[in-house]
Amino acid sequence: MELKKSPDGGWGWVIVLVSFFTQFLCYGSPLAVGVLYIEWLDAFGEGKGKTAWVGSLASGVGLLASPVCSLCVSSFGARTVTIFSGFMVAGGLMLSSFAPNIYFLFFSYGIVVGLGCGLLYTATVTITCQYFDDRRGLALGLISTGSSVGLFIYAALQRMLVEFYGLDGCLLIVGALALNILACGSLMRPLHSSDCPLPKKIVPEDLPDRYSIYNEKGKNLEENINILDKSYSSEEKCKSTLANGDWKQESLLHKNPTVTHTKEPETYKKKVAEQTYFCKQLAKRKWQLYKNYCGETLALFKNKVFSALFIAILLFDIGGFPPSLLMEDVARSSNVKEEEFIMPLISIIGIMTAVGKLLLGILADFKWINTLYLYVATLIIMGLALCAIPFAKSYVTLALLSSILGFLTGNWSIFPYVTTKTVGIEKLAHAYGILMFFAGLGNSLGPPIVGWFYDWTQTYDIAFYFSGFCVLLGGFILLLAALPYWDTCNKQLPKPAPTTFLYKVASNV
Repeated sequence: MELKKSPDGGWGWVIVLVSFFTQFLCYGSPLAVGVLYIEWLDAFGEGKGKTAWVGSLASGVGLLASPVCSLCVSSFGARTVTIFSGFMVAGGLMLSSFAPNIYFLFFSYGIVVGLGCGLLYTATVTITCQYFDDRRGLALGLISTGSSVGLFIYAALQRMLVEFYGLDGCLLIVGALALNILACGSLMRPLHSSDCPLPKKIVPEDLPDRYSIYNEKGKNLEENINILDKSYSSEEKCKSTLANGDWKQESLLHKNPTVTHTKEPETYKKKVAEQTYFCKQLAKRKWQLYKNYCGETLALFKNKVFSALFIAILLFDIGGFPPSLLMEDVARSSNVKEEEFIMPLISIIGIMTAVGKLLLGILADFKWINTLYLYVATLIIMGLALCAIPFAKSYVTLALLSSILGFLTGNWSIFPYVTTKTVGIEKLAHAYGILMFFAGLGNSLGPPIVGWFYDWTQTYDIAFYFSGFCVLLGGFILLLAALPYWDTCNKQLPKPAPTTFLYKVASNV
């Protein structure tokens, strides 16, 4: 199925709207998990490092499974994946309300909710990139603000629900709200040519030669029939041997078979031979797909900018994700009184992340702005801001740093744009899945490392020095790799030769 040219509007704006609400509903609770983190510390009495695994898994597992998520979206379509993942997120949140210990939360909140969010993120980004080309930066910026607005609203909402209904009631209500993802998914109409009929079911006789690894159908059928003949003759010999004694009389009754009885084995053997041939060809094609996938993966890592990009995203998530999870506990550890809180620090991070995603997404559409250098600048400034957190001892300074960190975290909106410019739209799903795997690894490791630093030193100072160093290191590595290479990335990439790996079967919609 070939996709139409990106319309850059029309139904694409409906896709932007429903993708915004999808990310709002699925990421609202996991990103605002800092509110629940404090409640879990008090409820289960575990260390900060161990408890931080719940929130880090919720954000990291979906990204770790990004290659699988990309494969699911490519195979089943964004609509089907979104509806299925909506059930996963809602079910995981409701199941977490019955958690008897922290280990149960690792599964229900960390793995189930996290995997559902990963599937939803991949689906919304992929279908938005299909609908937009010239305005892709703006569209990605708009949909990615959904998670940031969700963080802003859910931080206050979950705190209020905990006060009124307790931790368990809060999770049940938030899970019920997540069921609205199903309505959003139903509006994700796939972008394909309406005049192209759905492909009919392929039978061995109609199998195109270009999808056959070896064009030896006649030979294979003869070999399969010969094998079946040998098997059938052996079976007849066994029957004649067993026909002695008590079964001899029964054997005589079948001595003169009818014409219909003679033709039945022949028809059966032909059908089995055809199915055997088809299974062999299918196995060969599958093996060729895996070889092509591995070859394309190696080709991606030969790209110098792409290799630096995966290192940068890994280090960025190790150092940049913990503030959104731990900032409330940082304020409590700095003896900041709750009466001074004009607004939760997590809410400040959330609203500024939304602003950052929108503004950075708009900037990415300007031709005179180098998007890769813009992304590098956000990494370097963010690393410096993280190193400044140990010096913040009041609500005002923590709120200011939260605003800066939140705005710079908005670089998530231009990350798909940078990836597209680096590898091309044809390889976006493949490359983005790999990069999101490393982002998930960083998300999973970052908060527990910071929590362990606190358990070891009883202060967050060393932890945030480490976080800032990681982000700075990733930014400088990407900058050095991009300096002599970015101009070639902006050139028109040659269209890859069609292979069996690019063939897609249309899903029923």
